[in-house]
Amino acid sequence: MGLEGVPGLDQVSGSNFAYQHHTLVRCLDDMAQLGRTKVELWGIAPHLYIFQVDSAHLKKVRSQLLERELTVVCLTPEQVAYPVNIASGEDWLRRQSLQLFLRATEVCSELEAPLLFLTAGRGYEDEPAEAAWARSVEALQAITQRAAELGVGCVLEPLQRVESNLVTDVSSLRSMLDDVGSPTLGVVIDTVAMTAAGEDISDYAKAFGEDIRHVHLVDGAPTGHLAWGDGFLDLDKILRDLSRLNYSGVMTFELFGDGSYALEPRLAVARCLEAVKASLATIST
Repeated sequence: MGLEGVPGLDQVSGSNFAYQHHTLVRCLDDMAQLGRTKVELWGIAPHLYIFQVDSAHLKKVRSQLLERELTVVCLTPEQVAYPVNIASGEDWLRRQSLQLFLRATEVCSELEAPLLFLTAGRGYEDEPAEAAWARSVEALQAITQRAAELGVGCVLEPLQRVESNLVTDVSSLRSMLDDVGSPTLGVVIDTVAMTAAGEDISDYAKAFGEDIRHVHLVDGAPTGHLAWGDGFLDLDKILRDLSRLNYSGVMTFELFGDGSYALEPRLAVARCLEAVKASLATIST
């Protein structure tokens, strides 16, 4: 007997992850042709660099989306590869990073994107984490307050330990949400970061329940942010667990790998869609 609450393929959004060396138009064309009606936009140059984007650029993006009957479900400013760190001990970097996210709340509002994607940043490895934690809390409170004023929700994702020394698992994510204390702030599950931390969907379900508002659904070995089939994560189990959670939010393929997906990103996205489609059929029977 199949599970109730099985996610639908329509919950899978397109995105410009892996399209950084292609035009945004090419990406949006591919997403529409692959049957996507929603996209998560990765805030990168040249597509949508938050510090550079102005009203004219946003108007153009809105038009490109509208022409393809696409809507933006989440804006994810680049915050790992770029020099962006809301917890930095360097005042200039922290101030600049905060300004980026405050501007990103406005971009979300202008694009009618309901979610802004956040991470907690990181502190120096050779200093106590408490100071960086406090800086991150202060910044997240400022960002979520501005987002709430604009009617934009925020979601916070744990990073892998190699990417952050602040929020890297369910326990630290719970502590950060409690310290920030904003109902605007929800949770992202990244299947790679989750697996790297030795956790699964049930751990998130117990800790956060309906506060889980977004999912990055990617394969890994266990890391790598791979297309489904290139790693060894158990897609059937992940989707079964999301079914038991009655998860009704969006799932996005955040594809990076070794960079080769960026050469032919449509093939990687199409392969992921086929894998999810097959898995959903399996767990529905």
